[in-house]
Amino acid sequence: MRVRSSEAHIARLVLSGARAALAGNLRRIADCLRLLTEEEIWWRPNAASNSAGNLVLHLSGNVRQWIISGLGGAPDVRIRDREFSERGPLGRRLLLARLRKTVREACRVLRRLSPEALAREYKIQGFRVTGCGAISDVVAHFSHHTGQIIYVTKLKRGRGLRFTKRPRIPNKNQDGKKA
Repeated sequence: MRVRSSEAHIARLVLSGARAALAGNLRRIADCLRLLTEEEIWWRPNAASNSAGNLVLHLSGNVRQWIISGLGGAPDVRIRDREFSERGPLGRRLLLARLRKTVREACRVLRRLSPEALAREYKIQGFRVTGCGAISDVVAHFSHHTGQIIYVTKLKRGRGLRFTKRPRIPNKNQDGKKA
């Protein structure tokens, strides 16, 4: 299968965007964990919810299984139930080191993927998905749990974290002209 240059360009954009999303969310998670005490990292709002620590372990397992193993071919050593049964106290440094290493390895896999690999079908965690579908699912999943960690951090700190900045809109009068 010959890949046209426009398809290769789109593939590079998809892969670059995925790496940027993982790295950006990793930074937000790291910032949150630095704001939480070791005890708060393992706090659960209720029995049906996970702690920030569990979510970090879960993200490490998910990214490893889907990207590093599923797309990259490394052995799948994930034991998913352990991600949720851990009660700590695995320390902040260990959690962050594990997640950083996983994201670094995943980004290496993403850098090597070809446009053909994005279109290829894989079987990951019992699902049949294309490479592009797997990447999309992982990025969405990572973002989802990053939001949960941010929410827990806001609950515990009682303030915004300034991760997003709204653009300044100049004051305009009724005619739409700058005031």
